[in-house]
Amino acid sequence: MTPSGKAAKRGLIPLRPERDWVQYLSDLSLGLQNLSQHKLRSLLTMLGMIFGVAAVVSMLSIGAGAQQQVMAFIEQLGLRNVVVEAKEAVNYQEMQKTRKTSPGLSFQDYRVIRANVAGLTGSTPRKRFTPTKLLPKPSREMPVLYGVEPSYEYIANLRVVAGRFFSEDENMRGAPVAVLGQGAASNLFGAQEAVGQYVKANTQWFHVIGVAGPQLTAQAPVAGLPPQDLNNLIYVPLQAAVSRMEDANTGFKDELDGVYLQVGTTDASVETAEVVRGLLNASHRGADDFSVIVPAELLAEQKRTQRIFDVVMVAIASISLLVGGIGIMNIMLASILERTREIGVRRAVGARQSDIIRQFLIEAVMISFVGGLMGILVGFGMSQMIAVLAGWTTIVTWISIVLAFAVSVSVGLIFGIYPARKAARLDPVEAIRYE
Repeated sequence: MTPSGKAAKRGLIPLRPERDWVQYLSDLSLGLQNLSQHKLRSLLTMLGMIFGVAAVVSMLSIGAGAQQQVMAFIEQLGLRNVVVEAKEAVNYQEMQKTRKTSPGLSFQDYRVIRANVAGLTGSTPRKRFTPTKLLPKPSREMPVLYGVEPSYEYIANLRVVAGRFFSEDENMRGAPVAVLGQGAASNLFGAQEAVGQYVKANTQWFHVIGVAGPQLTAQAPVAGLPPQDLNNLIYVPLQAAVSRMEDANTGFKDELDGVYLQVGTTDASVETAEVVRGLLNASHRGADDFSVIVPAELLAEQKRTQRIFDVVMVAIASISLLVGGIGIMNIMLASILERTREIGVRRAVGARQSDIIRQFLIEAVMISFVGGLMGILVGFGMSQMIAVLAGWTTIVTWISIVLAFAVSVSVGLIFGIYPARKAARLDPVEAIRYE
């Protein structure tokens, strides 16, 4: 064994891994020094990475916020539920044309479904009215009246926060009682206690016996469900709605507006929906005047759509990172020209090509690393600003942060390879003589 080998074995000479770490730290220190000597140039080079990462983070936060609202709304519909919605005619001519083949959604349809669909754990028809007059006078948009059976409370995941929901006995008697949505309660009574008050819809008085908690509302149609403020509703017993209310648009509407069905398991909802479609297609003679919504299917489809959306958004935002990578390559090539003599000296005193490559790669990655960190902060600020100014829900997820940061560092590494290899291939003698 050579003397140096014996010394290394005794610990007098650092072993190779330790020398590598020392060299990395030395290159890191040299890189920081070189970047700090050209602060403005380094900052301008980082701008591409900063805005690229910020774009990825903010765009994914917008998508995540919108997706969360839609998914929460679909889950609120009930993953064990099947919803049948009547497609209402917009004018008399369209109604007459449809009525030639189909009687529209009716109580008969509801009875047929109850008799032929197995495994139902709950069901209720729905009759919807928009009152022409309401007392107390609403301070905002006119609330909509829902005539439903008591089972609607658990089928629709309603949470009564004050008072109670009406009973089966009250529904059978057509009792003039009502449960207000949270929005309807504040719309009609403001800060006053709503339970115990009376509401007059058209010519009928209803005694308020409960107030429902807040519900999520879709701002746009979701798979056949019209957009509607689910908090600005008045729930009354179905029999009371049918016997006590008069609808000015009766000639343009079906006997029922919707039917809610609940099954035992989520998997059974898809099969139940197919049975319901078959029954209604037979009785409606293929008139296509109804839609069957399966929230479990909608949720699965929405998750697939979200994955595609994320990929597209990242691809679009990554263009900014690509531009930032080109900027890094450009500045590193310029740095090589400025430091050609330095490179020659390092090669002359024993530096290998791998040492030169490592030095310039570390500088390129440092630019993208710092730019990525600053971009995350800027992206978070942009998402918060969008939420405030546009009123959108934005959610900055860890996945978007890690993804944007990983891509930015990878871009710095990839676009730093060519300049680093070019620097390493310089002829030492020519480099030393370079002016």
